[in-house]
Amino acid sequence: MGMSVTISAATEQDAEQIFRLQYLCFQSEAALYGNYRIAPLIQSLDSVRAEVAADCVFVARLGEEVVGSVRGHVSEDGAAAIGKLCVHPRLQGHGIGARLLRAAEAALTEQRGARRFRLEAGHRSEGNLRLYRKVGYATVGTSQGADGVPMIVLEKEAGAFAATA
Repeated sequence: MGMSVTISAATEQDAEQIFRLQYLCFQSEAALYGNYRIAPLIQSLDSVRAEVAADCVFVARLGEEVVGSVRGHVSEDGAAAIGKLCVHPRLQGHGIGARLLRAAEAALTEQRGARRFRLEAGHRSEGNLRLYRKVGYATVGTSQGADGVPMIVLEKEAGAFAATA
């Protein structure tokens, strides 16, 4: 490839690339569930901009191109909710998702005082579930997304950094 992928905090200039990448990446999830109304596909660009401004958002870059992203914020119960992790399909399977998760976890712990992390994955999303378990997340329950998709809820304590994915 010639260039290495770097991980950094997102800026407001990244919002449009994050929006487009998210739409591309979550097509496979939508197909898996036969539901093209899942939250990442119906989110507006303005909403992505608001998340970049308010939340802890990281991007993976290959040169100037945003090829991955993740978002997190500390929820009411003190757990950091992490979501919308995505990596461009051509770069999946190279550890970028795990690197993005580690960056978000570190920032949420250091900057926002998170003591544990929570994320959700669709019950049929085996690749995502495998990644989350590999980096130390454990299933703690289930929920149903606003879009009707059954979700698996996973958590891990801050500082529980598993082996690299």
